[in-house]
Amino acid sequence: MMRTSSALFLRSFRFPFSLSADRWKFYWSSGVDLLLSRMAQPSVILATGSYDHTIRFWEAKSGRCYRTIQAQESQVNRLEITPDKRYLAAAGNPQIRLYDVNSNNPQPVMSYDSHTNNVMALGFQCDGNWMYSGSEDGTVKIWDLRAPGCQREYESRAAVNTVVLHPNQTELISGDQNGNIRVWDLTANSCSCELVPEVDTAVRSLTVMWDGSLVVAANNHGTCYVWRLLRGTQTMTNFEPLHKLQAHNGYILKCLLSPEFCEPHRSLYQINFLFSFPILLPSQPSLEMTIGGLLNCLFVRYLATASSDHTVKIWNVDGFTLEKTLTGHQRWVWDCVFSVDGAYLITASSDSTARLWSMSTGEDIRVYQGHHKATVCCALHDGAEPSAA
Repeated sequence: MMRTSSALFLRSFRFPFSLSADRWKFYWSSGVDLLLSRMAQPSVILATGSYDHTIRFWEAKSGRCYRTIQAQESQVNRLEITPDKRYLAAAGNPQIRLYDVNSNNPQPVMSYDSHTNNVMALGFQCDGNWMYSGSEDGTVKIWDLRAPGCQREYESRAAVNTVVLHPNQTELISGDQNGNIRVWDLTANSCSCELVPEVDTAVRSLTVMWDGSLVVAANNHGTCYVWRLLRGTQTMTNFEPLHKLQAHNGYILKCLLSPEFCEPHRSLYQINFLFSFPILLPSQPSLEMTIGGLLNCLFVRYLATASSDHTVKIWNVDGFTLEKTLTGHQRWVWDCVFSVDGAYLITASSDSTARLWSMSTGEDIRVYQGHHKATVCCALHDGAEPSAA
């Protein structure tokens, strides 16, 4: 997997120091990866969806809206960008529309129409070959993007609010309005696990750690339940209770664990800095190469919780202590998404705005304004496309 720094912003400065041979080796390998990624720096795709029936694309740095898609049929409930950054999926009521990211064509390139109520959850398999969705019609569906129609359907027996794909790519985890969490084994094509953290308390959001070690469920009572995920003897996932966190007094509308590599202690203008110091190359002994400082980000994990109390809280997963509270939105905060390096957070709110936050300072550094009704979802892809096989 290519490891890239966020393309949102970049700042360089010189940092002279001496390193041991082992550290030189680490910085060299990390720096080469970062340098190569910068040579073909990926574009940043940032989109928001609203109850005003529009999808807006934004320049992340300037805050300028450069494209608007009018979704005539319904509001937009959820947005997701394909791993290759070619398409944006928009979940509505009851359809899912797929739009070309790199075209000005306002019409969708594909439509998925077998749900019968609001589609509330959406996501893609890591290679982008198939999509999954969850709906208030009580079903979880799988769609092969290379073929028409729905390929699989699972019955949850209650309105589905959230669905996530386990990093093993073979299990979907869903949460519904009745408080049920179910694991859908895609290999066995059946439900392999079922649990209810609080009876008759809706599960609003689920998130899984990038390595599959933790899952967090957030509910209408402002509570997060945390489990370790263990592999059972029959290869199905088992849940081991780890922690119960009373995160908010209101609803939690979205919970999200930080990505694999993150730098939470650096500001927007610092985290993408490049160390600059001499590296002796056989052919060019005086060449100075810029390499990324990555050591600080390897072992820090965070949980973001967005709430009806107008705030987003950032929790350190090591002990689930509160690191900071992001304040600035005037109404419910419906959605959030981390940048690829975990240094920034985008949020979407009923106050009709989206905001860009520095994880280091807890300050909002950009406000995206243009929607006329509640902004309820956001999607960000500021990493590299998957390498071709």
